[in-house]
Amino acid sequence: MTPYNRITPAILDSFKKNLGDANVLNDPDSINKYGHDETEDLNFPPEVVLKPVSPEEISAILLICNQERIPVTPRGAGTGLSGAALPVFGGVILSMERFNRILEIDERNLQATVEPGVINEVFQQAVKEKGLFYPPDPASKGSCFLGGNIALSSGGPKAVKYGTTKEYVLNLQVVLPTGEIIWTGANVLKNSTGFNLTQLMVGSEGMLGVVTKIVFRLIPLPQKTLVMLVPFHSAEKACASVAAVFKAGIVPSAMEFMERDAIDWALKFVSGISLPIGEDVQAHLLIELDGNDSDIMLGDAEVIAKLMNSFECGEILFADTEEQKQNLWRMRRCVGEAVKSHSVYKEEDTVVMRAELPRLLKGVKEIGKKYGFRSVCYGHAGDGNLHVNIIKGDMSEEEWNIELPKGIRELFNLCVELGGTLSGEHGIGWVQKDYMDIAFTPKSLQLQKAIRDVFDPNGIMNPGKMFL
Repeated sequence: MTPYNRITPAILDSFKKNLGDANVLNDPDSINKYGHDETEDLNFPPEVVLKPVSPEEISAILLICNQERIPVTPRGAGTGLSGAALPVFGGVILSMERFNRILEIDERNLQATVEPGVINEVFQQAVKEKGLFYPPDPASKGSCFLGGNIALSSGGPKAVKYGTTKEYVLNLQVVLPTGEIIWTGANVLKNSTGFNLTQLMVGSEGMLGVVTKIVFRLIPLPQKTLVMLVPFHSAEKACASVAAVFKAGIVPSAMEFMERDAIDWALKFVSGISLPIGEDVQAHLLIELDGNDSDIMLGDAEVIAKLMNSFECGEILFADTEEQKQNLWRMRRCVGEAVKSHSVYKEEDTVVMRAELPRLLKGVKEIGKKYGFRSVCYGHAGDGNLHVNIIKGDMSEEEWNIELPKGIRELFNLCVELGGTLSGEHGIGWVQKDYMDIAFTPKSLQLQKAIRDVFDPNGIMNPGKMFL
């Protein structure tokens, strides 16, 4: 039993009147397609898929759904890994794919105004052509929508130097669950006027409203990059070396960790890349430096190489050509897909302070031995964000469904004990909400739920996510 109502023929007719028949879908193929994302093998079919193209159309939809108590799940490109865009109570999937315009690139003020259905990489390339830079670059940047990046405050490799999505959002146009259309702030770099509703929306997983326009700040585009791949005989020493680089005063534009299985599986999955790996290599760091002065970058690379040698690394590979750089990055970005193609798995988006990475990695392996699971670890070592892919392998259904959650709880307890938390960039969504009590006190959770209820008094927006 749920507190929500079904969509009647009369309500369906209202949707068609507002959007046109072509943008109201309830055929079996559409229902199946929009019932899943990239989160494990979960599937929750909606009753209908709606494809609006304006804030006013969304307002009309939400007014109907709020009055009739019909759940609404906003959806971007469907690349999420936490189940945040799954319609777990059925109802409406609100697809943002028609909101796909770059409205303005303001070169004078280093800003851009876009709609949420613009693909991350398309936006990056558009501003790059004008000598500007939008750094957040999730692994799915070639397909994920900027609106989904807003909903989860997505990060990516460049976050270590440039920050995550939230650092670039100046202002948002939002349709509230009750139908009103508002702007959350102002298109300025400094703003101490009232509560920061803009940042409250970032990371709210579509529970407070529907973003329809985004104003991003941009920065000048770095002209040069230097990429190096560092092999290690010990995965823990690879993790330990990370903090030493920052202590030396160097901030790479990316610093990615991949243990042996991650690279082996990626190389089998992606074509056209050859990378000989010694039998004694247990992990790699992929390190990128960027800037405008080659001499400074080379000097930093020399310092990094000396530091890496003190952690017993192997022979460092420097990418000599743009093609080599792209191949190394292609290998790194396909790790998640490679793991997914290999086995049923669960991915935990753990994050700790970077100096605690060795303890986190050691703990992951110890917990795996205790509960009988194998893990493949990789992620954004520079900011302490380790993706732990738990492989089902030959685990029984009972072990997978009953015992494994106990191991995951131990893993998240370890993260919090190390000063970290449950998720660095994937969000909580549907699959991690059972563990929120580890990161927050009851009062903290009560406050967050109260904020949600102020925005959405009837609880129609993306219900079933983040909180029990």
